[in-house]
Amino acid sequence: MKVSRRARRMQRHYGRMHKTGGLNLVSLMDIFTILVFFLMVNSSDVKVLQQNKSLKLPESSAKHNPKETIILTLAGGDVLIQGRKVASLKDIKDESDIIEGISEELKYQASRNKHLLPADSSNGLSITIMGDKNVPYHTLKKIMNSCVDANYTNISLAVSRIPKQSEG
Repeated sequence: MKVSRRARRMQRHYGRMHKTGGLNLVSLMDIFTILVFFLMVNSSDVKVLQQNKSLKLPESSAKHNPKETIILTLAGGDVLIQGRKVASLKDIKDESDIIEGISEELKYQASRNKHLLPADSSNGLSITIMGDKNVPYHTLKKIMNSCVDANYTNISLAVSRIPKQSEG
């Protein structure tokens, strides 16, 4: 059967308009290249602890990077372990050297977080204390005694690193 000139023109036009699109690999490779560079630049070996904005950490020139441990935070008059309030600084009594809320929570965290335990846990567990630089020493001493009571003997104090001064 013979097709008219108009029908052939409509078929050509329809074919041009409804072609299936192909995958443009050049654009896809550009996107992945940018993504790889972004991830390489933003991945670093710096360990940043989550810090409460109300805390002003003491400054130090420590060279060791922090390890992943349980974090005890002294913020706004409260004692927080892993973000959970366990005691209040104003409720700490002077006659006792151990704060029961801290000791109980740390024992619970030790039973719950087996991945934080060292291979030889006879030396004690690790904890990081993040406290304002204005926390009184006797309060800090009671908190550290409570940690030792719960077998957290490797105690680290979180500090802000002093930027290196360029000589010249």
